[in-house]
Amino acid sequence: MSDELVFYTNPMSRGRIVRWMLEEVGQPYRTELLEFGTTMKAPAYLAINPMGKVPTIRHGETVVTEAAAICAYLADAFPQANLAPAPGSRERGPYYRWLFFGAGPVESAISNKALGFQVPPERTGTIGYGSLESVLNALENALSKGDYLVGDRFTAADLYVGAQIGWGMQFGSIEKRPVFERYAARINSRPAAIRARQIDDALLPKK
Repeated sequence: MSDELVFYTNPMSRGRIVRWMLEEVGQPYRTELLEFGTTMKAPAYLAINPMGKVPTIRHGETVVTEAAAICAYLADAFPQANLAPAPGSRERGPYYRWLFFGAGPVESAISNKALGFQVPPERTGTIGYGSLESVLNALENALSKGDYLVGDRFTAADLYVGAQIGWGMQFGSIEKRPVFERYAARINSRPAAIRARQIDDALLPKK
């Protein structure tokens, strides 16, 4: 079985998160650029990801979709990159907690904010994230305790959650709290983050 690592993406998508993760991992990979509404919906790609969206990776015969799942998979597939606490370690639980907090409450809350939807105060109990304010307060509290979400080092949880914070502040769905700004500046200055931005920016349509 070939262990080739193939990355399906578009530079104007959440694929930018996975590009950053791939650059952090440091393993060779091949990029397949797809276009919205055409090659993403073509039979060849739908056979790989029936949702017809990006990002997706194929590692040998293993296909993984959803940005958070891809980050978690890559961290475990390439442990030498040191992007996840060891299975069974004391920090593994908090790592899962914040990675999936990003994929669940954070993603849902900021997506609803971007679409102009606000949960009525009397209905917050029916929504998994409660309210955007409670999500941001939880993040602020966690990030006020140290430089990173888990222990004293950068992990895939920081990459995924941090990317969401950065985008949210850029587009107005997350308020620019000082803790968030310091955190985003810290992780976005990583060499892999800079390389990933440069690669994807070069692939953007020319104006």
